[in-house]
Amino acid sequence: MTVTAAEIGYGVLLKMLTSTGPDVYTILGNQRDVTPPGFSVDMVDATHNASPNTEEEVIAGIKRTTDISFQIEFNPVGATVALIEGAARTLKTFRTVWPDGRYVQFQGYFTEFSPEAPTEDKQMASVTIKRSGTYTPTAATAPSNLTAPAISAPALTTGSVLTAFEGVWDDEPTSFTYQWKNAGSNISGATARTYTLLAGDSGDAITVAVTGVNSAGSATATSAAVTGA
Repeated sequence: MTVTAAEIGYGVLLKMLTSTGPDVYTILGNQRDVTPPGFSVDMVDATHNASPNTEEEVIAGIKRTTDISFQIEFNPVGATVALIEGAARTLKTFRTVWPDGRYVQFQGYFTEFSPEAPTEDKQMASVTIKRSGTYTPTAATAPSNLTAPAISAPALTTGSVLTAFEGVWDDEPTSFTYQWKNAGSNISGATARTYTLLAGDSGDAITVAVTGVNSAGSATATSAAVTGA
């Protein structure tokens, strides 16, 4: 995906590290207005009687972290709210991710979670994170697969709908493409996330190749096979 200079800054998402081995970063709900991490610097008064022209002098003090803030759709029984509430008073690892795959990683604490009055029949909540320590910007890098894709299906009979799960990826793929295969050969036109088993698939090994894509490149990983009944 090509991102022009005019588009950089739109579509930023915030993710939280929710499991390790491999690392899984989870998007915290349907978001808007994500403010990435920044900093400010304290100025210390260093003025004295011999200051040139008797003008005020300052020296740089400590570098302070700024808040990261965003809004999410508020669902009191949703998974996102449970993640945020479960992380209260715990140092967590976060990423702000740009649409082309670049990201900034940092650690911090949730400091505020405030549901707001509904606007146009939509309830939102404001979330604030206080960064602790430095942050690490990372340029977009071609995705790499950490855990292979998988296929889910209620049954493996003719007419059953198979669903591809992308697996776990590093280096922030921003989109995925799919190619279903029968005995290792591409099935013509089968490029959606789902595939409906045909009579001709009976007894054959069905796999799906998932390609993770961002502005720096792409990589493909293939699922284990399932066999049509």
